[in-house]
Amino acid sequence: MSARELTRVEVLARVKAGALSVKSAAVLLHVGYRQAKRLGRRYRAEGAKGLQHRSAGQPSNHARPTAERERVLALVREKYSGPIDVRFGPPLAAEHLASEDGITVHHDTLRRWMLAAGLWSRARKRSPHRTRRERKAHFGELVQLDGSFHLWYEARAPRGCLMNLVDDATGRTLARLGAEETIWAAAEVLRRWIETYGVPLALYTDWKNVYVREPNAEEQATGTVPLTQFGRMCAALGIQIIAASSPQAKGRVERNHGTHQDRLVKKLRRLGIADATAANAFLETTYLPEHNTRFAQAPASAEDFHRRTPSRVALDRAFQLEETRVLSNDWVIRYDTRYFQVARQSHQAPAKSTVLVRENAAGAIEIRYREHLMRWREIPAPPPKPTPAAVAARPPARTGVPARRRPSGDHPWARGYDERQQRAIALGRGE
Repeated sequence: MSARELTRVEVLARVKAGALSVKSAAVLLHVGYRQAKRLGRRYRAEGAKGLQHRSAGQPSNHARPTAERERVLALVREKYSGPIDVRFGPPLAAEHLASEDGITVHHDTLRRWMLAAGLWSRARKRSPHRTRRERKAHFGELVQLDGSFHLWYEARAPRGCLMNLVDDATGRTLARLGAEETIWAAAEVLRRWIETYGVPLALYTDWKNVYVREPNAEEQATGTVPLTQFGRMCAALGIQIIAASSPQAKGRVERNHGTHQDRLVKKLRRLGIADATAANAFLETTYLPEHNTRFAQAPASAEDFHRRTPSRVALDRAFQLEETRVLSNDWVIRYDTRYFQVARQSHQAPAKSTVLVRENAAGAIEIRYREHLMRWREIPAPPPKPTPAAVAARPPARTGVPARRRPSGDHPWARGYDERQQRAIALGRGE
């Protein structure tokens, strides 16, 4: 019985014993006088059981048919069930029942059915979490960037890395699947964000060397801000990089990883996708639009903090690796174990001048000297210098010059001092 029904039993028992009038019982039970008389008659006739609701223990008038419920549970058991890391949760299972099987059922209803059938268990209680940081107010004010290594294709392919961008104000997501968390992987997903929404104000990353690094001795002495290649790309676009001190600090993108590791893995399994090309096509055309429609929210302020998207040429120029190299006297530079012969610009060789080498994502090389584009061609690497052991073991070279003769044993130069002195005395030239 419910708490209200138990209260009615207590009050009406006092009325039956003559300790309370029907009028006072109506006040205590918050019902009218006539309803209190009806409840009293039912209590005297049937006892406490008569005050229980007549529909208790009966199926609801709005309940789904039993056959439909059994059919839904059979589909869940066949297609969306399994171990904890494989089975679909009620919201995701409800989505796929609607899209694949044409059955519409609310996820709360499906959760109750799955709990009763033993196909789902409630999540364990977690320890209280500290107060979360308040979201930024504007779209594009802060975008969190991180890579998530996971078995995205399960046993169908090796582990991959999902490069994930999440707007702090709205939760809007853009992601790309690849092999590793590299400079080019981060640059690719950031460029797609810029081409879609514009240039964000700041990026929130972790302390990986891809994004930020510690200053070296020279930078510490001069006060220069250390920049990685990715940091230089962001600086060229006017994007500030903020490094988080812990994974919890950028919890929005970390929790977003958990959502993808549950939903995306199962959707890729349903489609049999096992490579990054097909996965990225699915992300772009289907998964991310559905994800953002479901999980993104409106920002606190309607103002968009994204800046205008630069031209394609400006983006190509910004998303390049840049290195300075010294031009040798024979107009040759070394870059990444490769050697480039730069076309001579004058008869006089430059005196150890520096040139700027740029490389784009496709591997195309561009060399500039004092902002002027230089022509160049790649040349083979010079042969390695011989080691000292090899030089010692090498026989002397024959140059055609006659070898110097060593003096004979009886030559004056080969005699000792005493012998030379005695010979001089004998000849009358002694001292």
